[in-house]
Amino acid sequence: MTLRLYFLRHGKACSRADWREDDDLRPLTDAGETVVRAEGRAMKAMGLAPEVIVTSPLARARRTAEIVAEELGVSARVVEDRRLAPGFDAGRLAEIVEGQAAAASLMVVGHEPDLSATVAELTGGGRLDFKKGGLARVDVRGPRLDDGILAWLLTPAQITGE
Repeated sequence: MTLRLYFLRHGKACSRADWREDDDLRPLTDAGETVVRAEGRAMKAMGLAPEVIVTSPLARARRTAEIVAEELGVSARVVEDRRLAPGFDAGRLAEIVEGQAAAASLMVVGHEPDLSATVAELTGGGRLDFKKGGLARVDVRGPRLDDGILAWLLTPAQITGE
């Protein structure tokens, strides 16, 4: 069976230089929320229907996941997982996938450079440019997650057509 993995980088967040609180609490900007909402609508039009959306607990990623889930009509399927916080890698992904073994499609919402490095590891290498709000699909056969095929990597503008 093929597992369809979607990797979504959080939307545009407030500037680190302007944010004075804990970085884990740094939110999406209003413009970031608007783009993510448009992406969610476009994902629905594309027929994306992840069985589970697993998100980093950091505010910007969690809000991205919530918006996309709302637009896809799957708000009840959002799961927060600390393993998606910075430091996420293929090993942590394998643990997440194992915990969601019944799912044939899974979206993870996280951060750079972790998403790019994880996708590269799953697909045998390469360098990716994961824009804020970017979305990739990797198809993996088998439980070891070591034979992934990058189906596509889209920027927010490509997703929304804007």
